[in-house]
Formats: sequence, C-alpha cells, structure tokens
Amino acid sequence: MPELLIEDRESVRLLTLNRPEKRNALNDELITALKDALREADGDDRLRAIVITGAGKDFCSGADLSALQKIATASYEENFEDARSLAELFLLIRKVRGPVIAAVHGRALAGGCGLATACDLVIATRSARFGYPEVKIGFVPAMVAAILRRNLGEKKSFELLTQGFEFSAVEANAIGLVNAVFDDEAFDVAAIDYASRYVKVSGSAVAMTKRLLYDVDSLNFDDAITLGVETNARARMTDDCKEGIARFLEK
Repeated sequence: MPELLIEDRESVRLLTLNRPEKRNALNDELITALKDALREADGDDRLRAIVITGAGKDFCSGADLSALQKIATASYEENFEDARSLAELFLLIRKVRGPVIAAVHGRALAGGCGLATACDLVIATRSARFGYPEVKIGFVPAMVAAILRRNLGEKKSFELLTQGFEFSAVEANAIGLVNAVFDDEAFDVAAIDYASRYVKVSGSAVAMTKRLLYDVDSLNFDDAITLGVETNARARMTDDCKEGIARFLEK
C-alpha cells in the first residue's frame, strides 16, 4: 500500500497521507513521497492548488515509534540529516509556485502540526485538535518555530512551543493559525471547494504573490517595497495580466 495517495480533482491535486493505522505518522518514506509529489505538482501547469490531508481518523500525529527509537540511538550527524530532511519538506512547500493547503481533521500533533503550519493555508474540521507536544519528551519543535514565529506574535509562539498543550481548531482560527473551520460532515467537499477558489484567479499572479510574501520576510522596509515594485512590473508583463486588462476594458 502506498504511503501517499495522489488524486486530481480537476485543477486541485489531493495528497493524502496514507498510514491510517499509524495515525499518518511521518517516516522517511512518507516525507520523501511528499517531497516528490510536491515537485511533480509544481511542474504541472494545469494545477491551481495542492491539498494535503490524512487518511483515517487523524491528519498526522508526528513521528512514529520507529522514528523515535531511531532518534534515541542515532549520532548527532545522523539526527542532523534526519532533521534536515523534514526541514527540506517545510521549505519546499514555500518554494512550489501554487498554494499548498493543509486540510486537517482529527489530530495534527508534533511534526504533524508542524506540517500543517508549514503549509500556505490551513483549514480544519470543527473537532480537529492541534499541538506541539515535543517538549513533553525533551524534544524541541525546532524547524516549525521559524514558521510559527512568522505567523504569530512572540509571546503566543512561546506559549504554544513550550507548554505542549493541545488546542482546538476554533482556538487555532482565533489566533490566526487556521484560515477556516468547517463542519466535520461536509469537510471533504468543503476542502476541495476552498482549494478551487484558486481556479477563479490568475495562477501567475498567485504564484508571484506567494513568492513576494515570503521573500519580504528577510528584507527591511525599503527593500521590501523595492521588491514589490519589481514584482508589480513583472506581473504587468504576464499574459494573465494583459488578458485581464483587455477583458476589463471590454466591459
């Protein structure tokens, strides 16, 4: 049975973590499969959005037992390479052109919560639960800290990363970690409908906006505005923009 299921719903690519018996816990094979699938989707110009979800009752429970056993006995160099592999996944999500949406049901904990947080957008069922419980076993939610700190304020990030408690989808929505909450019963349809919003807008404009949004993180204000000017000028030269202006002027 494949670790990752891949299905197209018209212009939306659905990636389903397929280890339901392990609560879709991350292992080397699944992380590699996700990276390969993201790269493949990025090369398909027909696609407008990517949705990551989980089979069974949960989105993703983080690392599985075998991965934790491996961590406990590995050398620093081995642990470094293992952590870098997950970090590459988080970075890749930001580098692919189209929006990557986490569709969370059940629990998204530890690395699973990190995976959801790393996505461009997060939607969830009303009953979904989130949490970074790594500190309870002496672990550090390290790579996701860079992303969480960009999503939230310093004090809220500190609380979530160092106290290890679970919180609801409604709470996550209130603090800005979740974009939208849907009823459990209609979630499968709602997730695709939400992703399909990107069919109605320019793919090139979304891709350029995504790149700009993340690139300004490392810039001072003046340089960020300058990058905005350059991006604005490039956007004006695209076919989407020229065709959009022509349609507007015809009205």
